[in-house]
Amino acid sequence: MTFDDFGLRAELLDAIRASGYTTATPIQQRAIPHVLEGQDLLAAAQTGTGKTAAFTLPLLQRLAADQPAPGRPPVRLLIVAPTRELAAQIHDSVRTYGRKLSLRSAVIFGGVGMQPQVDRLRKGVDILIATPGRLLDHLQRGNLRLDRVQSVVLDEADRMLDMGFIHDIRRLMKQLPAQRQTLLFSATFSTEIRRLASGMLSSPVEIDVAPRNSAAETVAQRVYRLEKAEKRRVLSRLIREGDWQQVLVFTRTKHGANNLSRQLDKDGLTTAAIHGNKSQSARTKALDGFKRGRVRVLVATDIAARGLDIDHLPHVVNYDLPHVAEDYVHRIGRTGRAGNEGEAISLVAPDEAKLLKGIERLLKRPLERAEAVS
Repeated sequence: MTFDDFGLRAELLDAIRASGYTTATPIQQRAIPHVLEGQDLLAAAQTGTGKTAAFTLPLLQRLAADQPAPGRPPVRLLIVAPTRELAAQIHDSVRTYGRKLSLRSAVIFGGVGMQPQVDRLRKGVDILIATPGRLLDHLQRGNLRLDRVQSVVLDEADRMLDMGFIHDIRRLMKQLPAQRQTLLFSATFSTEIRRLASGMLSSPVEIDVAPRNSAAETVAQRVYRLEKAEKRRVLSRLIREGDWQQVLVFTRTKHGANNLSRQLDKDGLTTAAIHGNKSQSARTKALDGFKRGRVRVLVATDIAARGLDIDHLPHVVNYDLPHVAEDYVHRIGRTGRAGNEGEAISLVAPDEAKLLKGIERLLKRPLERAEAVS
């Protein structure tokens, strides 16, 4: 299916074409018609499948077709995301696809000052993208109302559960009109997700285009078995000899991310680190530099495993294997997105052998072994 088949407005189709897309992905093909019809949706989609456009495009279409009276617009679409990075990227998509529509949008999250957000909210917005904690802060201070919301999206709901946002989400939903459209997106349909959905969605259409814990088929995965002390040298050699211009490297700890970033800088590689102890401005600067090619290596903890949306990212490296096998799938899902090919390399020390076995058991196949760079 092409995007012309959905009956979208010319303004949206122009924006889609300008972004270089023509054919809809499976999640878009299955979700967009139901969202356009106003139905509730419970959707499981593997990362990198185009799910943001799957809800953004039809919801923009619905909002544009039902413009309120002139004046300060009320929030009619609320999108809730677990992390600052994901919220910012969803807002980028809303602005990209809706740039020819007369709709106002804003994004609010923690880690930055409240007042600029208050000023923006006072002007009125049609579309609000937010993280749960900061959204509740604004509600409690009376900075916004959600009584005119027509549609709400809970993106990466499983991640929000993992991060302990369940009570915040339940409190937020009580602020919304009972008559509304609710879309819930998750990597998996766990028991907890179904329990959450049962209290928030009304006769939802269920879509599952992501086999549980599957790894992107477009990602070539390789393992280098080596001593822990060799990891930095091997990583540096792989980047140099492979002429990698953009690589995302995952470490297990914040300290490890900072340390590796400093070491790679000494190797002459432009590097930045991103993790939970970094200020929002530092995280934004590092990510922007990485996307623009000024930073060659972005070293990250698992805070970046979901929510980082970087087109055509060619390489992901697990410098440390994650303790939870499912996190491996989320990490490598940063590459091989939207049908593009990608490469995921894991540097595995002897004390990580059990973690590697757990990942291979989850994937139901062994990962290719490669010879370490001498």
